[in-house]
Amino acid sequence: MDIFLGLFNNVLTEGFIYAIMAVGVYVTYAVMNFPDLSVDGTFPLGACVTGALILNGVNPWVACLVSFLCGAAAGCVTGLLHVKLHITDLLSGILVMTALTSINLVVTGGTSMVAYFSKPTIFNYGLGAALSAAAGSWGPALLALICCAVVKLAIDLYLKTKSGLLLRAAGDNPQYVISLGKDPGNMNILGLMIGNGCAALAGSILSQQSGSANVWSGTGMVVMALASVIIGTSLFGRAKIIRPTLAAVFGTIIYKACLVAAMQLGLPTNYLKLLMAILLTIALVANNMAPVAGRRKKQDVNPTQI
Repeated sequence: MDIFLGLFNNVLTEGFIYAIMAVGVYVTYAVMNFPDLSVDGTFPLGACVTGALILNGVNPWVACLVSFLCGAAAGCVTGLLHVKLHITDLLSGILVMTALTSINLVVTGGTSMVAYFSKPTIFNYGLGAALSAAAGSWGPALLALICCAVVKLAIDLYLKTKSGLLLRAAGDNPQYVISLGKDPGNMNILGLMIGNGCAALAGSILSQQSGSANVWSGTGMVVMALASVIIGTSLFGRAKIIRPTLAAVFGTIIYKACLVAAMQLGLPTNYLKLLMAILLTIALVANNMAPVAGRRKKQDVNPTQI
């Protein structure tokens, strides 16, 4: 029982952290219809920036904020490449992701990993320390939940603003945005800044949870985030009381639980990335089959029964 609770605690802690990234990817993928591959670079960027700042005595919460801003700056570059230089969305993300590999190495001083186990982090400092003292081993999960909830609510509130509505329109109907006298390209840049800022923030928090930063920790993050968004929206998208951002959070926890379950059943860690790709494939196929099944059901309805 203790082992099960420990695994459940780990799933919730990391699930809520990765959900911050998934909420950001929801903005770029679902709202903007932009397949942003630069997430694989901005996630470790947040971790590396946090590691470098904490090693130099910077407050861990300030490190989170700086990481978000660095991720947003990287997202801005992706947007500029696509909007101003007219490079395709996929290539823009690949270019930024590739460039960030070198930048992350520069930030960490040329090493692929930096450790700061004895330094203050958000999990053992201030609010994190208070939660750990009150809830014991569940303290990190509670702190991760709070961080995830703040980001989710902030995104929800933003999408209700005039700027957020324009962002939705830019992804769905750019011509409508142009008719309003606004530039949809600028809205795309803003959306990419938000999405990559969230990815970097998730990398920062996960780095502090583990006490180390790895330059290569971003491999497969875009796959995880996309699978989480698709799983969440497929399973909970029809529930009107569940917002899409909350569905993305639930999808991340389910996705993380599937990975942990596979590891517990004896799957070698060498096959983890393969499993991540398979889960995304299953989610994509199921998501594509759902509308087809709905249309067939409507066609099978007898008109005399209506």
